[in-house]
Amino acid sequence: MNERVFLSSPHMSEEGYEKEYINEAFETNWIAPLGENVNKFEEELAHYVGVRYAAALSSGTAAIHLALKAVGVKAGDIVFCQSLTFSATANPILYEGAVPVFIDSERESWNMDPVALEEAFQKYTPKAVLVVHLYGHPAKLDEIKSICDKYHTVLIEDAAESLGTTYKGQLTGSIGEYGIFSFNGNKIITTSGGGMLVSNHEERINKVRFWATQSRDNAPHYQHSEIGYNYRMSNVLAGIGRGQLKVLEQRVDKKRAVFHRYRDELSDLSGVSFPEDFSWGVSNHWLSVMTIDGDITPTMIREELEKHNIESRPIWKPMHIQPIFKKYEYFGSGVSEELFAKGICLPSDTKMTEEQQDEVIKIIKNLWDR
Repeated sequence: MNERVFLSSPHMSEEGYEKEYINEAFETNWIAPLGENVNKFEEELAHYVGVRYAAALSSGTAAIHLALKAVGVKAGDIVFCQSLTFSATANPILYEGAVPVFIDSERESWNMDPVALEEAFQKYTPKAVLVVHLYGHPAKLDEIKSICDKYHTVLIEDAAESLGTTYKGQLTGSIGEYGIFSFNGNKIITTSGGGMLVSNHEERINKVRFWATQSRDNAPHYQHSEIGYNYRMSNVLAGIGRGQLKVLEQRVDKKRAVFHRYRDELSDLSGVSFPEDFSWGVSNHWLSVMTIDGDITPTMIREELEKHNIESRPIWKPMHIQPIFKKYEYFGSGVSEELFAKGICLPSDTKMTEEQQDEVIKIIKNLWDR
């Protein structure tokens, strides 16, 4: 059997940067809970993104959860959430007992539709808006942020998939009041598991760090006046993240090269289309995605690739048609459902060789030649 070609797997630096920071943690015995790597990772990521403060957490999901708490979301509050996303965007809304209202996508970026968002504001006054930069594609932030400002509502950017993506020259995650990043094993850089919440609100980030370390009060004994969470990143994992940051631009360049090669080779196939380059920003193309409208289906492609030990995936199933969320209200015209039905994520691993990508392209083209 051929060596497995993954959708998007961890890729440690060839230079071994990660090992240097991990060894430092071992040599100083700062294995847990926190330490110099955590502090420096927060500083370095914040500096890279262009914000002032960051809190290193156990996951991107934890970062979304604590962003909602920082905004003041409580039981019964409304939160507008992009429907076409992974469930980790929406789940923390329910953690706080709040009510999600799902917003459809527009066709260009596949992200939150400003028209549907404005429509939702005609009915509800939400506590926050959760926008996602899906597959690394920058959402239409000028329009979305303008609507949020008009209604005095906090904008939270779920940039879990878009580290390295720019919107009008500014990195995603730095434009809303809060930005979320994920360092899960499949992301563009990884800490094995982990996430980061960034913001220019120093007091709020300090509060997030407090909540994330079990809300332990400043007392000689263990005293707790608020509910806390075990959400902080370990010093070892933060060391991996610091090393990964050194090769982030290399990973972004590789992801973009993979996408453009797919687009160049497959765009002429009947019914195939790819997201266009955006006039308002540059995607990191975390995953290369395409849609098919014709006799060949995404399932046929996925199953054919799997026969050759090549991983691909359907795109995210919209939240408003998920069993756990379908009872909640949705605003839109069915764009996200159409993208789900016609879309596929192609293998986008940064370790994938040109020969392996050639094989993927050949297999897909052969389906049209039958």
